[in-house]
Amino acid sequence: MNRPTTFLLLATLALAACTTVPPTNVHQPMSARPASRGEVIAANGGIFQSGAVRPLFEDRRARYVGDTLTINITENTSASSKANTKTERTGNINASVGPVTGLPVKSLQGLGVTASDTNNFEGKGNAAANNVFTGSLTVTVIEVLPNGNLLVSGEKQVGIGYGQEYIRLSGVVNPLFITSANAISSGQVADARIEYKESGVISEAQVMGWLARFFLNVMPF
Repeated sequence: MNRPTTFLLLATLALAACTTVPPTNVHQPMSARPASRGEVIAANGGIFQSGAVRPLFEDRRARYVGDTLTINITENTSASSKANTKTERTGNINASVGPVTGLPVKSLQGLGVTASDTNNFEGKGNAAANNVFTGSLTVTVIEVLPNGNLLVSGEKQVGIGYGQEYIRLSGVVNPLFITSANAISSGQVADARIEYKESGVISEAQVMGWLARFFLNVMPF
């Protein structure tokens, strides 16, 4: 391998290592531009304006691609599981042989055999999880489904010091659940995908190095 190729390979690895945006599993794209609705006719002073983007008496709830919607994240989940197993098994074998004649070895006469077996097993397991996630996030309607439901997706990035925090959310919203304040609870979002991730020095310190992960995968013990 010549020197320019080696330099290009090292540069590619360095750029890959500098990627700080965590991968996401939410629906893409994260935002969408509204579709063009034609030229808006100038106001003529009347209450009804033909061709207006939003009629005068229409509410401001999200319903089109590109509209925004506020999601109030109120996730509080808890789960617990307990298991207890206990088994016992005991076995005894007794055998004896009376006087035997004609054997070349006198000590084998009156042979006795005794065997016993005991097997005990006891297992216990406990598991518990408690997750709390609260906050709010404004998302964008990226698609209007044929039945009128809205596919929404959005992201919020917060930079604190040398770290970045990412809050992402996507899911399907029924317009009937949207309040007059153009908001909805995360518990009313179908197929919701909510992520909270961070990047920076603190998060990198919690991740095992790539070389250690390599040896961990190839070591047979």
